[in-house]
Amino acid sequence: MSQTTTALVTGANKGIGYEIAAGLGALGWSIGVGARDDARREAAVEKLRAAGVDAFGVPLDVTDDTSVAAAVRLVEERAGGLDVLVNNAAVTGGMPQEPTTVDLAAVRTAVETNVIGVIRVTNAMLPLLRRSASPRIVNMSSGVGSLTRQTASTDELTTGPLSVAYAPSKTFLNAVTIQYAKELRDTNILINAACPGFVATDLNGFRGVRTPEQGAAIAIRLATLPDDGPTGGFFEDAGVVPW
Repeated sequence: MSQTTTALVTGANKGIGYEIAAGLGALGWSIGVGARDDARREAAVEKLRAAGVDAFGVPLDVTDDTSVAAAVRLVEERAGGLDVLVNNAAVTGGMPQEPTTVDLAAVRTAVETNVIGVIRVTNAMLPLLRRSASPRIVNMSSGVGSLTRQTASTDELTTGPLSVAYAPSKTFLNAVTIQYAKELRDTNILINAACPGFVATDLNGFRGVRTPEQGAAIAIRLATLPDDGPTGGFFEDAGVVPW
């Protein structure tokens, strides 16, 4: 990968997404800052540029076909192609999420953004990614999506709070990642899921114990994998996360 490498990070105006953009930008890459909110997106772009990053804003609502199609056109016009896609945008769907009392709208919202949105953006960006010499896709998942950890522990630091929307949406995303890897196994596209750990962000009311910069590290590692790197896996800083 060279200094002309272009990456798009969804949900990059704050938190982990912003730090992923900053980390990849520090490599000399051109970074598309995908975000719905115009003011926050442009503020993030300005901050990244002030730090020396070649950043550009990409208006992007992952739940909207028209918005995603426009984002593809913008990235192609601005950068001529795409090398790395980091699907970071996510929502909880709203709390509480006890299975017996949950508002079904919370489940729909979590799946629409965290799963269907990833599929929508990935499929739209694939024609650009296929042109790259070393395309990478990183899906930002969570350890709370690990069925092994959910069934082996009652520690909320491991499992997260009781959740029938957010946590299962990440399990769903992991399964989707595997299916992409299977379909794309005869291509040069590497796609993996990343667990950033329990990071202090507005998603969890800043209760996390890791910084956004720490949470971004695994995504940056998977975005910069060598051509013989893994695909269809689920990783955190310490290594493989059990399914």
